[in-house]
Amino acid sequence: MVTRTPHARFFPRRLAVALTALTLAAISACSPASSSSTGSSAGTPTVHAPAAKTLTVAATAEPSTLDMTAGPAVAPAQVQLYNVYETLVKIDGDGALQPLLAQRWSVSTDRTVYTFYLNPASKFASGEPVTADAVAKNIERIRTSKTVGAKYSAAMAVVTGEKAVDSSTLEVTLSRPSNTWLYSMADTAGMIADPASFDKLGTESAGSGPYMLDKWTRGDSIALKRNPNYWANPGRFDSVVFKYFPDPNAMNAAMMAGTIDIISNEQAPDALSQFADTAKYTLLEGATNMEVTLGLNNSSPALKDLKVRQAIAMAIDKKKLITNTEAGHGTVIGSMVVPTDPYYEDLSGINAYDPAKAKQLLTEAGATNLTLRFKPAALPYATAAAQQVAADLKAVGINTTIQEQQFPAAWVDAVYIKADYDLTIVGHAEARDLVTYTNPEYYWRYNNPAFTAQYQAADSAAADAYAPEMKKAAKILADDAASVWLYMMPNLVVTKATVTGLSKNATTDSFDVTTIATR
Repeated sequence: MVTRTPHARFFPRRLAVALTALTLAAISACSPASSSSTGSSAGTPTVHAPAAKTLTVAATAEPSTLDMTAGPAVAPAQVQLYNVYETLVKIDGDGALQPLLAQRWSVSTDRTVYTFYLNPASKFASGEPVTADAVAKNIERIRTSKTVGAKYSAAMAVVTGEKAVDSSTLEVTLSRPSNTWLYSMADTAGMIADPASFDKLGTESAGSGPYMLDKWTRGDSIALKRNPNYWANPGRFDSVVFKYFPDPNAMNAAMMAGTIDIISNEQAPDALSQFADTAKYTLLEGATNMEVTLGLNNSSPALKDLKVRQAIAMAIDKKKLITNTEAGHGTVIGSMVVPTDPYYEDLSGINAYDPAKAKQLLTEAGATNLTLRFKPAALPYATAAAQQVAADLKAVGINTTIQEQQFPAAWVDAVYIKADYDLTIVGHAEARDLVTYTNPEYYWRYNNPAFTAQYQAADSAAADAYAPEMKKAAKILADDAASVWLYMMPNLVVTKATVTGLSKNATTDSFDVTTIATR
């Protein structure tokens, strides 16, 4: 057996104001109470005395359900992952895997059998223990239930079996070695809920974290309260409120008025100067996992032509777009990979901005008088980007009809489910999400067996071959112009100066409040 230490190093990613493709679900019960792990020793960790206070976090996209795994949206996980629902292992602010419900784990020499040793003190908010059998039922649910979103079940596709060896020892068997599976188990796909409440995940808390659902005021906020049965360090706040602001100016005004403590992701970067007073505010700028993507429907007649897809990519001035939509913050990318991924390679030179070449390709493709249906998500960054993209496309001879889609419900229905679109813009916030292009039913309807084969080979490769082989997969996508990856969303967070403990990097779908304190 090859034993993996709890601090096995991985690399950062995350954010939760768009999706993995979306923002569809929302809150329940689970998360750690501090940024440090529970360690490898059994028993309940030493507790600290909780202060009686409320933390208010401003966010943009409100979930449409409390079930984190019901759809592709990350809004539910933003509120609940780690805070309400815990996982076997956790991704910290540096992108490293840390123990959470599992004190430690080991991997067989052929890399297909994982053994997890659970903390015997762990229990759900209901008071029921978190047993190996309960965890096994959660893994089975994610990979087999028809109510689980495709991206989450895909993360478990490599699993062939899960079983409880005893009450605190779990064994999971994979069909092949996978470099990404354990990482997925630390994010939304790995959430552990009380099996007795599987049928109530859309409306109730059923996690093991330091907080649980208190009240969801639709159209306004989601409030969490401290879990009185939490098995480790209790939450530092009596309540945590996620308050939703579709208008970024209203969000900034609330921070200036002192009615919120944190802006979870600044949606009006050109307004950051109003928070320059370091005696009052702290500004954090870091990386996210979010690829702001111009999605192309590869099944649309015009977009089946590679030259047309390449022309669309070459028509867009990404640097100007970042200046206009993010006030210069953000990073140009050339595939579904961000700089913090271990297999990142700068592919922005492929199909780079060249409007003259774009016009030539359209002529060669016979794509004259082309009009495309453009359905961006009605989120601040997406609608702002859509205006410039439409102008850039018009400059090379492509007309668009823009129809903003309320997010998440309308966007999910029209774009994600029905693929009734030609172009769209939305941010994909999930970590290491190249895998979505292996699914021909995913909303961009991309079907390339060569890419799928390369991705799977990279995922199964030896550790030292993983990054080089995954780079090859990313390049296939870039060469094929499967989408147009506009930029990596920056993580721009504004807090009151009294707030501490917040990581500058967004490494998972969660807005993790378990590390936060106030002074």
